[in-house]
Amino acid sequence: MSFDYEELDYQPTELGDLMLRRRRLPQLGDTDIFEVKLGDYFLMSSLYHEAEWELSKLGLAAVEGESLDVVVGGLGLGYTAVSALEDKRVSSLVVVDYLKPVIEWHQKGLVPMGETLNFDERCRLVHGDFFAMARDVSKSFDPQNVEKKHDAILLDIDHTPTNVLHQTNTRFYTEEGLREMATRLRPGGVFALWADGEPEGDFTEHLGKVFAEAVAHKVVFANPVTKGESCGAVYVAKVAE
Repeated sequence: MSFDYEELDYQPTELGDLMLRRRRLPQLGDTDIFEVKLGDYFLMSSLYHEAEWELSKLGLAAVEGESLDVVVGGLGLGYTAVSALEDKRVSSLVVVDYLKPVIEWHQKGLVPMGETLNFDERCRLVHGDFFAMARDVSKSFDPQNVEKKHDAILLDIDHTPTNVLHQTNTRFYTEEGLREMATRLRPGGVFALWADGEPEGDFTEHLGKVFAEAVAHKVVFANPVTKGESCGAVYVAKVAE
């Protein structure tokens, strides 16, 4: 398959070589496709972002009230964060990403969502390890206010709870790890998680052991390459009021 290709950035990291590239597919005309690869993994593509978009929509729809403080774990190409900012109730958004180059892509305008995130005063990009921050129950996810509780935590890092980018992440998805994270939420607060593929009933039940409510949504979207459909899952769990 022929295509136009441009490597926008390439940097070694402790998790593997990180690459940002832009390309075009003949069947999609002049559409720029932005892709991120980490080691042997394709992390994300702008060609498929519906599930990430719905992560914010579905997660925030479950939150009541105004002036919401929101955390996004995983910046990526910015779709989850930008979708969150479209909710006018969001008063502050902290986006945590482990890979500093990913934050720099947005700050330098190398990816399409960078300008939106850079110029929205509600949004701050934080270089940090979301999973390490989740374990430290003495602090908030917001480094500027360590005692802050959040109305919603939206997570888009690993492929699924059982297919993780690094084995140390697996602890987060245990009952103990989820309870630690849940302590950062205000009463009625929501944790929402994106995962690749069909929703897994076992994980929804697992969330139900920690949260007062837990549901899973199947997000189906068109796949312009296969000309068929693909799907992702968004899990939404809520702490008691």
